[in-house]
Amino acid sequence: KGLKIFIVAMSLVLVIATAVGTTLALLTAKTTTVTNTFTIGKIEISLDETERTYKLVPGAELDKDPTITVNSGSEACYLFVKIDKQANLDLVTYEIADGWTLLETGVYYRTVAATNADTPFEVLKDNKVYVSIDATSSDLEKAEGKTLSFTAYACQQLGVADAATAWTKVKDLA
Repeated sequence: KGLKIFIVAMSLVLVIATAVGTTLALLTAKTTTVTNTFTIGKIEISLDETERTYKLVPGAELDKDPTITVNSGSEACYLFVKIDKQANLDLVTYEIADGWTLLETGVYYRTVAATNADTPFEVLKDNKVYVSIDATSSDLEKAEGKTLSFTAYACQQLGVADAATAWTKVKDLA
């Protein structure tokens, strides 16, 4: 009889232990993994122009087609063109193409959205420069061998307050 009571008591202990063990089960869960991959932002630009030899003749309209292209995959940027016109070349004039804003003497800018396609921007209106009809032989002699040069720059828009600030970041690039 004592053994029977012991077996029944042990059975009850096992049943209670099983019930308590089941009651103490923890609720758990797991999400799927989210992976972030970092790539480098970029801005790539190019400046192209048809090569030509120019003759200075009073009243001449000369084809000059500097074009800056913001390459595909580039971030939103401030795009600049710096035009250097050497001394004694005052008889040559030009107009800037639409969309450019004067920042300082010889420096123009525009804002360009991020692009997934190559985006070209003409620098000169109608791709022309003009020789003054009033140019004298002396003016032409002084202008001979002088240059009109173009350099393009770009700076990201993100985190840069304005075009003037962007220009300070890029103007001294070698």
